[in-house]
Amino acid sequence: MPRNVYLTTQPLPLESARKIVAGALAHADSHDMNPITVTVLDHGGQLITCDRADGCAMLRLAVSRGKAKAALGYGLSSRTIGERNSERPAFLAAVAAAADGEFVAVAGGVLILDTDERVIGAVGISGDSSDNDERAAIAGIEHAGLRAGLAPET
Repeated sequence: MPRNVYLTTQPLPLESARKIVAGALAHADSHDMNPITVTVLDHGGQLITCDRADGCAMLRLAVSRGKAKAALGYGLSSRTIGERNSERPAFLAAVAAAADGEFVAVAGGVLILDTDERVIGAVGISGDSSDNDERAAIAGIEHAGLRAGLAPET
């Protein structure tokens, strides 16, 4: 049957997003991490897929999404945003308020880059330490054969 709508371009396909989730969950499992939630957003901040390990607490979804949205909103990893603004907590709080709470500037939100180093999406992970969340995000991105973006080299 022919389609009766136009299809949109999706630079980060669902299949790749699912590979990211699978890779991140496998990394967490193989490193004995606490249960994690993995959120993958497209370049416009819309949800592609999300999954959580058994036993993961309910607020991990909101935190993982906030980490991914922070990264997308600034074009840097959520860790980098937090580190660059560590002396400006009022600024970080104001941005979080402006983003309706979907802005979490701690490690665990990592950009997904294409071969030209352009952002095609972001992964946010929450459940273990922020450092481990970030490691799992990078592992998931690499599992999908994509590039992780933390901060551009200057």
